[in-house]
Amino acid sequence: MAREIAVGSGMGLVIFLAFIGVNVLPFVFFLGLLGAFYFFFQMQGNTSFKDIENGTKVGSTVSFEDIGGQDSAIKELKEALEFLLKPVEILEMGIRPLKGILLVGPPGTGKTLLARAAASYTKSLFLAASGSEFIEMYAGVGAKRVRQLFGDARKKARAAGKNSAIVFIDELEVLGAKRGSHSSHMEYDQTLNQLLVEMDGLTPDEETRVLVIGATNRVDMLDPALLRPGRFDRQVRVSQPDKKGRIRILEIHTRNKPLADDVCKEDIARATFGFSGAHLESLANEAAILALREGKKRIHHRHFIEAVDKVILGEKLDHRPSETELHRVGVHESGHALVSELLKRGSVSSLTVVPRGQALGYMRQSPQDDQYLYSLDDLKRQIMIALGGAISEEIWFGNRSTGARNDFEQAWGIAREIVSSGLSALGVVHEQDLPQEVMYRECVNIITETERETRELLNSNKHLLQRIVSRLMEEETLDRERFAELFAGEMEMAL
Repeated sequence: MAREIAVGSGMGLVIFLAFIGVNVLPFVFFLGLLGAFYFFFQMQGNTSFKDIENGTKVGSTVSFEDIGGQDSAIKELKEALEFLLKPVEILEMGIRPLKGILLVGPPGTGKTLLARAAASYTKSLFLAASGSEFIEMYAGVGAKRVRQLFGDARKKARAAGKNSAIVFIDELEVLGAKRGSHSSHMEYDQTLNQLLVEMDGLTPDEETRVLVIGATNRVDMLDPALLRPGRFDRQVRVSQPDKKGRIRILEIHTRNKPLADDVCKEDIARATFGFSGAHLESLANEAAILALREGKKRIHHRHFIEAVDKVILGEKLDHRPSETELHRVGVHESGHALVSELLKRGSVSSLTVVPRGQALGYMRQSPQDDQYLYSLDDLKRQIMIALGGAISEEIWFGNRSTGARNDFEQAWGIAREIVSSGLSALGVVHEQDLPQEVMYRECVNIITETERETRELLNSNKHLLQRIVSRLMEEETLDRERFAELFAGEMEMAL
C-alpha cells in the first residue's frame, strides 16, 4: 500500500511541475533510474522455491522402497523422522524434536532421493533449494532468501493442508561454510547467520513443524555452529553401496527394461565395486542404449559389461594407434592381466586394446567380494599388478614407454599407503612427522623389491605372456571366458 501511495504521489508531483512550466525531464530520468534500481534489487532478493506437488526442480515423489543400497541410512533417517509422525507422543516423553538432519556422503549416493523419500514417508511438504541459490554479491540478498525459504515452507504447507514441511538444502557447504573463510566480503557470513537464526526459531508447538535436511560431501567445510545440537542434531552417513546394495539398485533401475535371460545382476554388481547409485543408473541406461544401437529387443549381459567400461572410461575412440603402438599396448595390458591372474585366480574381467576415453587399452579386474581392509601382501600385489605392464614392455622390447606413467603413480601411492599405515620396515609412523627423504627412501625400497618379484614372475611365465599377446592382437578384446581359455590347465604349474 505504501509503495502505491509513493508512486502515485511522485507522478502527481511531476504532472504539477510540468503544469507550472518546470522542465521535468531531469526528474523523470532520476525517478526512472531509482525505479530500475529498486526493481533490480527486488528481483535479486526473490527466488522461487518449488515444492514437489507444484513441479519441483528435483522431480516426482519417491519412497524409501525406491532407494537401494542405503538400508542403514534409511533406518537412521526413519528414526529421526518420528517426531513428525508422532508429535504428541514425542512431547509426552519430553523429547526435544530434531531441527535438522545432515546427510553426508560422496556425490551420487542418493542424498537427494533420501530427502524426497523422507517427505513422502512423513506426508510433509517438500521444499528444495541449493546452497548456491543463497549467495549473491549484494549485501542482504542471501539472508532475505533464507527468510523467504522458511516463510514459503510454512505458507505452502498450510495451503496444501499439511502440518509439516521438510526444507532440503543441497550443497550445504556453499551456504554453511566456516565464517571468516570468505575474507572478500561478509555476505556469506550474513547468510549463514540468518540460517542459524531461522533454525533456532523452529519450535515444536508451531502450527507447521519444519525440519531442515542438509546434504553435503564436505562436512569438514561446515561452520561448527551448524553442527552443534539444536541445529543439525544428527548426521546420517550415506556411503557407497556394497555388493548386495548394488544388486538392489540394479533391480530398481532395470525393472522397466526388457532383460535377456543371460543377464546376471550378481556378476554385474561384482564388476562394479566402488560404483555409486548414480553410476549404476547410468550403467543400466548405457546398456539399454547399446542394445538399441544393435537393434536388439532385449538387453543382454554383454551390453552391461561393455557399459561398465563406457561408464568408467568413456566412449570408444575413432582414431586407431599404429601397429607398432598397438603391439606395445597389447604387451603392456597383457602384462597387467597375467600378473593379476597369477596372483589371484579369476581376478581379470576383461582385456582390450580398443582405445576408450584417455586409455589406449586397459585391463579391468573383477573382485570376487568387496574389500575394505588390506594387508601388506594385498598392497604389494596391487603394486605388482601396476608394474606388470611396464616390466612386460621391458622384457618384450628391451625398454619402457610413457604409457606406464599412471601405473607408476598408482604404485607410488600404494607404497606411501604402506608406510603411512605402519606396514613398512619403519614400523608405526606419523606421516606428517616423517622426513620426506625417509619417506622417499622407504617407498623406493618397496617399489624396488616388488619390481624384482614382478620381473621374476613374468620371466618364468613368458610362454603365457606370449600366448595372451598373440590372442589379444588377433581379437582386440578378451572377456573373462576367452581369457581363461588361454592357459586352462597351466595355471597350477605357473603358480
